Amino acid sequence: MKFWETKKLHEMTPDEWESLCDNCGKCCLHKLEDEDTGEIYFTSVVCNLIDLNTCLCTDYENRCTRVPECIDLKQHDFAEYTWLPSTCAYRLLSDGKPLEAWHPLVSDDPNSVVDAGVSIRSYAMKEADVDDIEEHIIEWQS
Repeated sequence: MKFWETKKLHEMTPDEWESLCDNCGKCCLHKLEDEDTGEIYFTSVVCNLIDLNTCLCTDYENRCTRVPECIDLKQHDFAEYTWLPSTCAYRLLSDGKPLEAWHPLVSDDPNSVVDAGVSIRSYAMKEADVDDIEEHIIEWQS
């Protein structure tokens, strides 16, 4: 059995935790919340620290200092992960679901995320290039 099938998120080593990230980049997309309903809307606008070719943070170790609104998932209760995309490994495991077949830990292929069309690489734009974030709301099942 694989570590993600036998361990709870809080039991994982730092390396195991980090390996769960599939590098899709969706968690780095800016989100808007409807103040009346609490509904979360994803946008195609991404943090300026993201490398759009790799969908990796260019300053991962310092991201929360450089971008105060950046969320360190390890600092939150797993029950709060409902805002993450439904494809996110952290959310899936928190909800007791298996990883997707295209996840690199399952497929053993780091490109499977892009091949499956899950990566933001093809449509994301940096926040520095956007005037009105509300014009960039995207619709996909979160």
